[in-house]
This record gives sequence, structure tokens and C-alpha cells, in this order.
Amino acid sequence: MHQETRPRGAKEKSVMVYDVIEKEIKSLPADKLPEVLNFIAFVKYQASIEALSSDKTKKRKTNTLAGGMFFMAEDFDETPECFKEYTV
Repeated sequence: MHQETRPRGAKEKSVMVYDVIEKEIKSLPADKLPEVLNFIAFVKYQASIEALSSDKTKKRKTNTLAGGMFFMAEDFDETPECFKEYTV
């Protein structure tokens, strides 16, 4: 029998991880599967937040109750020209 002697690459490792995840999911009771889906959604949300926070051009961000993100302009706190006559 011939065995591969080359080192495993990232693609091969990710395939192994998928196989292990699939095996573990199949071993769970059906009533626990929604928890797995919730956890996957949580991990994806965290990854999206990390990706957004690494973006240096968008400094000011706020979470919404719906789970999305929006960005404010750099001059958000400045009074617009049309309202300056009403400020003291």
C-alpha cells in the first residue's frame, strides 16, 4: 500500500475539518441541530464584525437592533451650515 508523504496543505486541512464537523453533526440528536445553526450564525456575525473593524477608512460605526451596521460621516457632530444661525 502506498502512503502520501507530502505535507498537508490548507485546503486539505479544511476538508478534514469539514469531515469532522459533518461527523459530529450527524452524531447529535435532532433537537440540538437548531443550536448548531444558531452558533454558525453567531460565528458568521462575529467574522463580519471583525472584517468591518479592520477597515481603517470607516472609523465610526454603530450596531443596530437588526444586527446590521451603518456608518456615520466624519463631520456628523458638526452643525450643518443651514442650522448655524439657530445655534448660540
